[in-house]
Amino acid sequence: MFKTAFVSARDHRRLFVIAGVLIGFGFNKVVDRLGLQAIARAAARNASFPNVSRLTPPQRARRAIEALGPTFIKLGQILASRSDLLGPEWTDELARLHSQVSPVPWEKVRPQLEEDLGGPPDLIFGEFDHNPIASASIAQVYKARLKTGEEVIVKVLRPGIRKIIEADLRLMSNGARIVEREWAEIARYKPQEQMRHLAAGINGELDLINEARNCEMLAAIFADREDIVFPKIHWEHTTERVLVQEFLHGIPLTDHARLDAGHYDKPLLAQKGTDAFLQMALIEGMFHADPHPGNLLALSGNRIGFIDFGMIGRLSQKRRDQLLMMIGAMLGQNADGLMAVLIDWSGSSAPDLARLDGAAHAFVQRHSGVSLNLAEVLTDFMTMARENDLAMPTDLAILFKSLVSADGVMRQLDPEFDLFTAAGPTVQQNMKARFSLEGLKKKVAGMGAGLFSTLSDLPALVHLMLVRLKQGKMTVEIEIKGMDQLIHGIEVAATRLAIALVVAAFTLTIAPRLLADQGVFITATVILALVGLGWMLVLRRRKRPT
Repeated sequence: MFKTAFVSARDHRRLFVIAGVLIGFGFNKVVDRLGLQAIARAAARNASFPNVSRLTPPQRARRAIEALGPTFIKLGQILASRSDLLGPEWTDELARLHSQVSPVPWEKVRPQLEEDLGGPPDLIFGEFDHNPIASASIAQVYKARLKTGEEVIVKVLRPGIRKIIEADLRLMSNGARIVEREWAEIARYKPQEQMRHLAAGINGELDLINEARNCEMLAAIFADREDIVFPKIHWEHTTERVLVQEFLHGIPLTDHARLDAGHYDKPLLAQKGTDAFLQMALIEGMFHADPHPGNLLALSGNRIGFIDFGMIGRLSQKRRDQLLMMIGAMLGQNADGLMAVLIDWSGSSAPDLARLDGAAHAFVQRHSGVSLNLAEVLTDFMTMARENDLAMPTDLAILFKSLVSADGVMRQLDPEFDLFTAAGPTVQQNMKARFSLEGLKKKVAGMGAGLFSTLSDLPALVHLMLVRLKQGKMTVEIEIKGMDQLIHGIEVAATRLAIALVVAAFTLTIAPRLLADQGVFITATVILALVGLGWMLVLRRRKRPT
């Protein structure tokens, strides 16, 4: 399956390594289903692996993923948060994955950095520390000082990492296509869609210009707030492989000794961090997708600083509305509302509605009358989805992962912190805005414009259909008993629908003007509506032909 000429020519060496690791960690059946037997056995003969016979399958998977490097680690970290896809024995083990690795020696980093900066770092910057202050699987970070005196961090992609990741993504995409075709029990999880999201996220991290833009877009949301801080980007030194940004002097939110010594108001920091995250996700539809403790800082004056913007999540307005309804249903202990959201998210799935209804009511009962722990609630929610054969939309899974991470950080700041309670005012404010009279007016006007646009296209569509029929070289005549009555019914229904659409489109398009204007517009609209309704009543009373 995998042994296409394209793969052999382009990614054969990397495929050889992957197959060998799979065999080495005992995933022989997976290798066989993917058609990699010959490659895997050859690779395994040239490699040595630890004895994994006493390890559980999740443990072996985690060890294999770590051996395969950054692309697979990213995939594993995503799956660790997908309790709607995997059971707790898998998610708990994958949660142990880490991307901290030994740094690349300065001698190997310097040539790439000089190429991107246009000269030696020691000459470009006033000061440059050759020892990285952080090292991850995709990039490592150095501290420096501009000649103007400003302290900055310099983030540098690991040399050669792009080629490895691009090969991995091609092979994983091919593998997802095979898995979706060959494994019916896995196809419902939409592995190809999962791979597209993974590829988009990792490609974003491989382009540090993209990360810089993400930072500035999020910073623009809080341009009028001094207590939410984003680092300044120094574009004159930033390239696809190098990011230079302001160094924020802050304390990690998990360093309680320093926070206490600095007399920080930890409950206030928790509330501000939550407000900022909800503002990004629920209102703006763009949020920090990796709010772990190292990416959130306490700054002087009880300000919150955000760093590291390689992973950004995005939510459409429709998805935000669904999310608001879900949170509202949870806060209001509304099992029917919760079930409605689950069905909306089910897509092409066909869940057992009676079973799902029982699961939704049981979920509400489990979490009613107690202080809600977000991590527990969301994990339970995704477990309910998995047990009812519903796969969560990928964008929401990313948001849920981020919410759980943020909730964990905030609870460390304030053990009594309840993100659901903190989210209440934001949810209520947005629900009112979305479903207020003014919000509904905007929706109605949009519907009217959409209907008018569709009706305007009808003549052209009918003409095109007639042309296509004239071009046909074969005609088919079918005579069915009772067809006259059926045609008449269709004609009446179509006429009613056309009248309704025209009346609705005209009325809704004029509606905004009616709110301000009088006279001729009101008269014309009322007359049209009455004529349309009258015509429909006449058609309703017409008898069918015998």
